[in-house]
Amino acid sequence: MYLQLEQIKRHLNIDDFFKDDDDYLLYLASVSELVVEKHIDCNLERLCDDRGDLPSPIIHAMLLFIGDMYNNRENVSFSTPHEVPFSYDYILSLYKDYSKK
Repeated sequence: MYLQLEQIKRHLNIDDFFKDDDDYLLYLASVSELVVEKHIDCNLERLCDDRGDLPSPIIHAMLLFIGDMYNNRENVSFSTPHEVPFSYDYILSLYKDYSKK
């Protein structure tokens, strides 16, 4: 897994002492890796540097995805949502493998 639990909790502003959602957050991390791989049509291992680290924008896109899934656990919203420019889709478009289309 490319994300650490403490990194996810920092991104979501969750205190370290709150452990109730830890398993769920780790589940979302594994889902985010698969979703990002599908989204960019590229195995994440191919993007890793010599130390096995992913580029920071890919990590940030996964954190954005986790945040969205954690805060919006259902497919219905009762408010007026709007997309934030230059977020998940924009970041991942920079890494998409268009040769597979």
